Amino acid sequence: MKWSVVLEAEGDRTLTLEEVVEFADAVAPLNGIASGIGSTSYSAKLVVHAADRAAAVQLATVEFARAAARAGLPECPIAEIDAISELEDDEVGYGE
Repeated sequence: MKWSVVLEAEGDRTLTLEEVVEFADAVAPLNGIASGIGSTSYSAKLVVHAADRAAAVQLATVEFARAAARAGLPECPIAEIDAISELEDDEVGYGE
C-alpha cells in the first residue's frame, strides 16, 4: 500500500536555498517534495510502499535521513511525523 509520510526536522541554523534544493533533489526519487528555505527546520513529504503505518514511518524516516545526509543538511532531531495511506486519503477526499 502507498503511504504519504511527512517528516520535519528541527535544527539550529537557517537553511539556504541551495541546501533545500539539494534536499529536494534527494527526495525526488520517492515522489518527494521538500521545504525549509530560510528556516531552521526542514521537511519532506515522501511516498513509500509499506504494509502498515508503522512500517511506512520507519521506512520514510530512514529515507528522510539518507536524503538529508546526501544533501549535506545538518543532522537534526525529527520533531514531527504524519502518515496517511492512499485508502485514508481517498476516504477524506484529498485524492480528488
